[in-house]
Amino acid sequence: MSESGHSQPGMYGPGRRRRRRRERDPGLPGQNLSGPGRERRDGSEESLGPTLQKTPIILAKPPSERSKPSQAGAPSSSSSSSSASVEKPIVLIKSREEGKPALPVDGAAQGPSIAAKVEKEGQRPTQPVYQIQNRGMASAAPGGSVDPVIGQAKLLPPEKMKHSIKLVDEQMNWCDSAMEYLLDQTDMLVVGVIGLQGTGKSTVMSLLSANTPEEDQRSYVFRTQSQEIKERGGNQSSGIDFFITQERIIFLDTQPILSPSILDHLINNDRKLPPEYNLPHTYVEMQSLQVAAFLFTVCHVVLVVQDWFTDLSLYRFLQTAEMLKPSTPSTSHESSGSSGSDEGSEYYPHIVFLQNKSRRDDFCPRTLKKMHSVIDKLMMHSHLKYKGTLSMLDCNIFPGLPRDYLGSEVNLFLLPVMDSEGDEARAGSGAPLFSLLPGYRGHPSFTSLVSKLRSQVLSMSRCQLSHTILTEKNWFHYAARIWDGVKKSSALSEYSRLLS
Repeated sequence: MSESGHSQPGMYGPGRRRRRRRERDPGLPGQNLSGPGRERRDGSEESLGPTLQKTPIILAKPPSERSKPSQAGAPSSSSSSSSASVEKPIVLIKSREEGKPALPVDGAAQGPSIAAKVEKEGQRPTQPVYQIQNRGMASAAPGGSVDPVIGQAKLLPPEKMKHSIKLVDEQMNWCDSAMEYLLDQTDMLVVGVIGLQGTGKSTVMSLLSANTPEEDQRSYVFRTQSQEIKERGGNQSSGIDFFITQERIIFLDTQPILSPSILDHLINNDRKLPPEYNLPHTYVEMQSLQVAAFLFTVCHVVLVVQDWFTDLSLYRFLQTAEMLKPSTPSTSHESSGSSGSDEGSEYYPHIVFLQNKSRRDDFCPRTLKKMHSVIDKLMMHSHLKYKGTLSMLDCNIFPGLPRDYLGSEVNLFLLPVMDSEGDEARAGSGAPLFSLLPGYRGHPSFTSLVSKLRSQVLSMSRCQLSHTILTEKNWFHYAARIWDGVKKSSALSEYSRLLS
């Protein structure tokens, strides 16, 4: 045998002719024609005799890169050891953390250093903020990369309001400044308030929204009457003020209805009235009706604040505003969020009668029962939801009274005078024996009652304002359309003509 491993007698013998015949006639499936022998169907090899063998090609690394130096083998190594070297697989292992190919199996010498590097990189802290943003911003960011600053800005809560802004100015024109504080979400509650002048509407709305009784009234989100304004009989609020909390509760504070100070301002300053109004008092009454009808359409809850019980003209005003309330717009063909209710049904808000600056006698159970009976008889023909959604008996204000004591219970809540706690405490501190005991009030503290009122108002059912589900921004556009419709209402124009 020669140095190349070929058999000299078989170069021109019958083995070469048999090899050419196999190349011309392809063998059956299952035969191995490239190896040194022919494979049977049972997996065994059959010797072909003195055939010419090909030189095997062995895939191997250079000796310098091998983990173990290969020993120099004799050139006359057997064919079985050569085929075993060819059939040895090269396995590529990928790391689950990084997804990078590792070294082959035979490169085990560098394994500890690579594993330590992978373990060190796997200890990096994750950033869930950016992972959340990747889901929503993958298409916007080029190459799938997201700017961390933009990702954090998207997850920040909306801007917190520090004071109220105008929704309707003193000229009764709509303002768009509130749009920047609204979001595209439907979980919201709209609370409005109406009442006569000086009843404490702005104070109550500030305490329900963002302030506490212990804070200075000059820092309230809705500006209250100063001592100077009270002395000259003026009003503090004009138009409609807007404030939204972080809990997505919208509060609407309004100018006083049937205000004598607004009427005095119109007369003394010679303000030019709109052409459809001939007398100043007619214009003031129509403004009040516009505000009330607007609140009855865009609010879930409307507080009716009064500081004495009771003014019959206030209930006539409420019934007139209910009559002039714009009808609920029908669903359009473009809207897809229909609630499934009847198309012709009208939606009315919850009405809460808030008796502010109540005296001690007003908290007597007999007096409270008479108040509920009077309000129920005055509002019995109204479609407004004035009963069944708020109860002072559920707040443990009158312990011991049965649930059915009031008979027909309406949405009535009593608040005492705000500064009465300090006066009574000073009055009770005269006797040294009882100086440590609080003075008798006949009712819970003002702070406790405000907290109970807030919890009951904010937990009321959020009835649907229209035939479609509204987001905050949709509500803003809906309210703007309702306000424009109220100002141009033919019913209000006809009513003003009758008053003139």
